[in-house]
Amino acid sequence: MVRTVRVGVLNDMSADAETASGDVTDWLAREVAAVQAAGRLQAEVQFVHAYGLGLPTGTAAAVERAFMELARQDVVMIVGPAIGDNALAATPWVERERIPTINWAGAERGRGEWMFHLQVGSHEDESLVMARHLHRVGARRLGVVYDQSPIGTRHLKYLEDEALILGLEIAAAEAVSPLAEDAGAEVDRVLAAGVDGFVYLGLGLSAPAVARPLAARGWQGPRIMNTAGLRGYQPDFARAIDGWIYIDMHSDRNRTLAELRERLGVPAQGAVWAGKGHDLGRLVAEGLARSPEFSREGVKTGLEQVKWLPAAEGEEGTLLGFGIQDRGALHGRYLVLRQWVGGKTVEIG
Repeated sequence: MVRTVRVGVLNDMSADAETASGDVTDWLAREVAAVQAAGRLQAEVQFVHAYGLGLPTGTAAAVERAFMELARQDVVMIVGPAIGDNALAATPWVERERIPTINWAGAERGRGEWMFHLQVGSHEDESLVMARHLHRVGARRLGVVYDQSPIGTRHLKYLEDEALILGLEIAAAEAVSPLAEDAGAEVDRVLAAGVDGFVYLGLGLSAPAVARPLAARGWQGPRIMNTAGLRGYQPDFARAIDGWIYIDMHSDRNRTLAELRERLGVPAQGAVWAGKGHDLGRLVAEGLARSPEFSREGVKTGLEQVKWLPAAEGEEGTLLGFGIQDRGALHGRYLVLRQWVGGKTVEIG
């Protein structure tokens, strides 16, 4: 008798199935089918969905309701949330309910015994990469506009720490709402400090509100943002942040990603999402295939045994896997500097 294993998919970017965006189920199913076809997973896998519009436009309570809806449905694993603020909120629930969960967000603190993490950026690592880039191009007095949120403030702390090590000065730092639509006054106060490098840190909804007045003032110095720049895959957003360098998750030189794109016919603008989908699906499929039993404890053990798989995200050589006390999936140079130029993303050497 073939057993059916239930995997929960938690969508914290939509309130219901009708308005859902960011669904990763097809990627999960593709990689599960691959291990089934290889004879490494005999169980059938059923994906169970729950929706809760989380922060910043919704609430953490909505995400908790969706999480508990899945917890009551006998799932052996949950995939989600995707937003860092919601991953931070969810980690105590995951630990309490003892359900192996893989969030795909940027919060390194969104990890625990039961909470696994596929990094989509990093509140901690990205700011180091940005500070080192600005130092390399000669900037010494940095101006920062950041979201007044756990994402923005965490990024700022690590930027300040790395700036101190490198001899950079944070000459001005201004907070904005994560939903700000006009940050002209904050930009002006930063520029008044005489900066030679400009940084935006946050979820990205407020990034155009920062980029537009900076462009209107004719400021031409180096400007960089965290993975908020991934929103540039939306054409209007790319126009608003044209010329900005940002942190991406995919490299043109990654051979795993190149093979995946060729096999599936993925265009250049879809590369980052293909890489993330592939890696997330691979973690789920391999975790199930390596589970000694299909209990929640067994699946946790299976995930811990996923190691040294070539990742489609990051630079060539980035590896994918977990460990007994390792809950961060991506290892190596998984953050990639790119720039929006005329609506296209260009990798920075």
